[in-house]
Amino acid sequence: MNEIPHRSSIVLVDAIGTRITVYANTPQDLRALQREYGRRGYHPEGEIPCGGLQLPYAQHDTFDWSLIGATPWTSPDGDRGVIHDGSFYKLRELEAIDSRKMKLPPALKYSRGARETDPEHLVEESNGEFKYRTLIMFRGGGKTMPEFSLPGGQRHTVAAREENAAD
Repeated sequence: MNEIPHRSSIVLVDAIGTRITVYANTPQDLRALQREYGRRGYHPEGEIPCGGLQLPYAQHDTFDWSLIGATPWTSPDGDRGVIHDGSFYKLRELEAIDSRKMKLPPALKYSRGARETDPEHLVEESNGEFKYRTLIMFRGGGKTMPEFSLPGGQRHTVAAREENAAD
């Protein structure tokens, strides 16, 4: 009896909302296709959750932004961040919090100001004054996940600029 090979798929969306379904025979091939389309600006279908994607702090320097359709970019003013789905998400370095009420390790957060068109359930508030949306946050312990890292142990351009800025 002939077995039908298991095929994996992912739905990707471009900047104008066109949805495509990509198929692959192995998870590795599917991840390679996700990277390829991500470099062209496609991102996985679905909403980024409130508070953004959450990954370990150690993942930041090697995170493959193409997996979510984002591109590292530095604004003319020198602000580092990423372009995702047509918006610039600025890199914000959050210091550790160590108080009686809360203990949080340092974090690297990519966020932008909220817009009137943002779904209310995805908008966060800061001190009741400023509303924003978070794309991704790198915080806390945990090992890097190789499947989310750039191939060959590379570092992305946002991390490289941080290193060069210290020189």
